[in-house]
Amino acid sequence: MDFVNSMGSMAIFFSLAFINIFRRKQIQEIVNQIYYIGATSSLIVMLVGLFTGMVLGLQLFYTLVKFGSVGALGSAVSLSLIRELGPVLTAIMITARAGSGMTAEIGILRISEQIDALYTMRVNPVRYLVSPRIAASIISFPLLTAFFDIVGILGGYVTGVLLLGTNAGTYFYRVQSSLDIVDVRGGFIKSIVFAVIVSCICCFQGYFCHMRTDGYGSKSVGLATISAVVLSCIMILVADYVVTSFLM
Repeated sequence: MDFVNSMGSMAIFFSLAFINIFRRKQIQEIVNQIYYIGATSSLIVMLVGLFTGMVLGLQLFYTLVKFGSVGALGSAVSLSLIRELGPVLTAIMITARAGSGMTAEIGILRISEQIDALYTMRVNPVRYLVSPRIAASIISFPLLTAFFDIVGILGGYVTGVLLLGTNAGTYFYRVQSSLDIVDVRGGFIKSIVFAVIVSCICCFQGYFCHMRTDGYGSKSVGLATISAVVLSCIMILVADYVVTSFLM
């Protein structure tokens, strides 16, 4: 019953926040959150994408050699990144980098009674604090996923072509010929779903950290941040399976 109650509360919380995205005077705050969630996370996302592509290129090269199919390295790297690893790892990195910050920031506002002050001034805290973060996440996640995919494919090129000697023309031809718009669209759909999940969980945990029974004050903020990151990562993997089963 507690789990069902939490899911219902989170669904109502997200609905109220999503509706308020389309209210006036939100553009500037959304832009600020896009910078915080997207721009400041771009370096770590691309760095992880580069080494993920390099590791994929290395592992898949020695696997494909056994079957005499080294020419398919570009297909294997690109499809693995765009269909699966790109959206998932990007979401996990943003959760660790920006999601934890969202939870901590809103949690501190809660325990310092600044959210109550917003109520006193007749300012809707959900519209002011949560809606811009959800909107910025929905915009930032697909863009960062695209960066991850591109840099990852280049990382596979570095390993497969520059270091191991695979033909460069064959690599990029396989990348181009094997990818279809359905694969790219599926990756972006996943990234949008992950954006909703991560932003909703992180904001919810921070907004209601004062209602936790296992701690209060600054301790509740720390526990809420831990819960937000762990729950977000778990739900990313669960949602990945569910969305993949519908897209296949």
